[in-house]
Amino acid sequence: MKSSPFKSSALLLLAAVMALSACSNVQKPTTEATSQPSAPVSGVLKSDLQRAADVQVPQSDADALAAGNRAFAIDLYHQLSSKDGNLIFSPYSISLAMAMVDAGARDKTADQINTAMHFTLPSAQLHPAFNALDTTLESLGIPQDTAQPTTPFDSGNDFQLNVANALWGQADYQFLSDYLDLLAQNYGAGLHTLDFQQDPEAARKLINDWVSDNTQQKIKDLFAQGTINNNTRLVLANAIYFKASWLSTFEQTATKDGPFTLLDGSQVNVPMMTSGKTAKAYYMGSDYTAVALPYSGSQVEMIIVLPTKENFKTFEKGLNSNKLEEVLNGLSPNRVDLTMPKFKVETNISLNDELAAMGVSDAFNPNQADFSGMDGKRDLFISQVIHKAFIQTDESGTEAAAATGIAMEASSMPVENPPQVIVDHPFLFYIYDQTTGTILFEGRVLDPSK
Repeated sequence: MKSSPFKSSALLLLAAVMALSACSNVQKPTTEATSQPSAPVSGVLKSDLQRAADVQVPQSDADALAAGNRAFAIDLYHQLSSKDGNLIFSPYSISLAMAMVDAGARDKTADQINTAMHFTLPSAQLHPAFNALDTTLESLGIPQDTAQPTTPFDSGNDFQLNVANALWGQADYQFLSDYLDLLAQNYGAGLHTLDFQQDPEAARKLINDWVSDNTQQKIKDLFAQGTINNNTRLVLANAIYFKASWLSTFEQTATKDGPFTLLDGSQVNVPMMTSGKTAKAYYMGSDYTAVALPYSGSQVEMIIVLPTKENFKTFEKGLNSNKLEEVLNGLSPNRVDLTMPKFKVETNISLNDELAAMGVSDAFNPNQADFSGMDGKRDLFISQVIHKAFIQTDESGTEAAAATGIAMEASSMPVENPPQVIVDHPFLFYIYDQTTGTILFEGRVLDPSK
């Protein structure tokens, strides 16, 4: 098979950002007025400690973290599913960003975050477990120069997973060395100093540039004008960029327009991909069908959950940890004759209300927030949590990926009477790492024509 230009068989990216502001009733540091704008960057406050490498954590800790992250993913999905339309978000990215916030939270504020995020491990075990998980996932990807466009997949780079963490703090604000040590050891993050007070607009642009650079320029202007102001004291960010080819690609010539039935019963015509070799695992539940499509390397896969027609809302409402575990455990190797739509989904939301509804209330309250683990005082509160994500799927891959897929298919997949799955009505999807049990991305497609 000849290789074709790679558009993106799976292209996902995410930025979850939290801005912590100084409480309005707290004395703010004074800065001498000058006739010239201050330089936006003053330096980096970073612990002398290096990120702990080759972290070995008990399997029980890794399992507890993964289970908690999946439980949070379900809870947040229920909060977001009340909105109209398609949806994409990264529960892993949000969990990682919240873990960095949790490291500086104390007392009731910390209890609320731990409960809502399903952080069941004590702090001394939680952050090393995140470090081990984060470094494991990062090791799957091919290192890229984030400032440059990604190389074509026909050069052999058919799987990329890049994770980046960063923090920006007010230049003259005092942060505790213990907090900086924890960030350095477990998240590889230093604290870049900016002058939010003198020039919040320059700070906003610099942070937006970092997000853009770490998502291959796919997410731009994450912070809208005015969202960073002279009361901002700390911004924490996590960005994920994922791009991979299917282990076995769809044939582009097989893609034909076909009907997709919407929730209201109406139909739209959309490009439908067809393949008898892309899906590698299958499970039929009582009210849904699930298929798994592995990416190059076979460790990370897209899981599609297709509720029976006219049952999407009921299935969505009843989705819980037990149902998700049923899906994950029920999938077994099987070739599937699969037909599914190409789709592209983008989400840009503030998570303040959703997290508050899940129990994280004090963190957003200037009079009750306790982030004294960051600064030794109770001067900080979360002013906003912004989350933006993007996914695009199509048939494309590379010759190398197709060759690998053909070889693996020939060695292990049954060829007689494969089940037929036609994804022609609303469905859920997960980008899932089998080894760590981590949901990297999650969402739903109600209308692939949007």
